[in-house]
Amino acid sequence: MDGVEPHIHVGSSVTRSDARVRNLLAGTFGLVGDLPETAVTGCGLRVPYAMTSPRPESVTCLACREHARAAHLRLAEQMGRLGGMPGSTITGAQVAEVVKHHRDLARRFTDGTGHTG
Repeated sequence: MDGVEPHIHVGSSVTRSDARVRNLLAGTFGLVGDLPETAVTGCGLRVPYAMTSPRPESVTCLACREHARAAHLRLAEQMGRLGGMPGSTITGAQVAEVVKHHRDLARRFTDGTGHTG
């Protein structure tokens, strides 16, 4: 073997999509930043950015899948608590939608297939 890592990983900050921020800045201000060359993964490796994905159906590293599952479950729990606080500017329906989305992603990372069907 030539030392090339064969797995697709998930970034260590899987619940914060850098691509979404990049697209928002590009669409709003016409600014496009360079993508990083490498990324720290959920399993602790540093790999080329192109070898990472936030999509459950693409991630083949089991440790990264577990990291992503736990991160999405944590975020769902946090959003559920924060959304119900007095003075919250988001509705209960919006909170429920976000919580459902992150729990679904956690399930998709757990089931190993990544498919929602």
